[in-house]
Amino acid sequence: MRKFILALSLVSLNLHAASSGYTGTGIPIQGAAAVTTENLFSCEYGRSRLSPVGVKSAAGKRYVVPGQVNYKRVNFAADLYNQCNGVTPDSMADVPISDVPVVEIDPDGQVITGYIFADNYFELYVNGKLVGVDPVPFTPFNSNIVRFKVNKPYEIAVKVVDWEEHSGLGSEQNRGKPYHPGDGGFIASFSDGTVTSPDWYAQTYYTAPIYDLTCVEEVGSQRGSQKCSTEARDDASNAYSLHWDIPANWQTSGDYSDWPKATGFTEDHIGVNNKNAYMNFREKFTGAGASFIWSSNVVLDNLVLLRHRVE
Repeated sequence: MRKFILALSLVSLNLHAASSGYTGTGIPIQGAAAVTTENLFSCEYGRSRLSPVGVKSAAGKRYVVPGQVNYKRVNFAADLYNQCNGVTPDSMADVPISDVPVVEIDPDGQVITGYIFADNYFELYVNGKLVGVDPVPFTPFNSNIVRFKVNKPYEIAVKVVDWEEHSGLGSEQNRGKPYHPGDGGFIASFSDGTVTSPDWYAQTYYTAPIYDLTCVEEVGSQRGSQKCSTEARDDASNAYSLHWDIPANWQTSGDYSDWPKATGFTEDHIGVNNKNAYMNFREKFTGAGASFIWSSNVVLDNLVLLRHRVE
């Protein structure tokens, strides 16, 4: 009976998607999420936005939005700049790099230092081992420093999330509108010369808000929403989200070569010239040759996985 009901649900979902003009591989779900956590983090300093976690369900599938995260204090990456913790150095000269703990991956490996700025949230894995989690899910904007010991070649895997105030709707209150799609961005450099660039791989797993599903185009593994509207609105109750299942072993699987390559973005596009968490250490980011990267849509793609092999 359960399989029969699930089959009927899938048929219903497919008919609904078809009636909306969507023929892609994702699962479209309309409306807001059921909020399970009202606010993951708060800070009395700066502009601390609510960072809710919610659930959207359809046809027997359950998706955590904006993403299933490993947000635990024990895993937090060290602060490069975090006004919530009173860490606000004016330059790299004021950063005690030697105080940053080293995550051991290979006992005889090289110690590598990484500098990370994420809009808004990241989880960094090296050879499948969790190296650091962003301590601030949303705002105020922060940056982090990590150290790990590893032998080459090694694999980098990053989960990046553009957080949302309105759970399941991919939007926030901004510029006078209650439902404004936010944008993401991730940049990092490492002391062994590794930098983020369009040579990395990036795949999206949660896209929202989408008001017309016919705007989505999928070619091969590219989940393209560039033709979809990014207009801010007063009402997003009819917005759709698109979801794809994340592979269980995405941090360690070598099977990502069919993913799309990452898209590079400029500092101006991401808008970091007023963010001390970035500008105070700019020489460690674009100054080191790194690029801001994301999937092909830095506004609507809210949960993205990144992969890169370091030779």
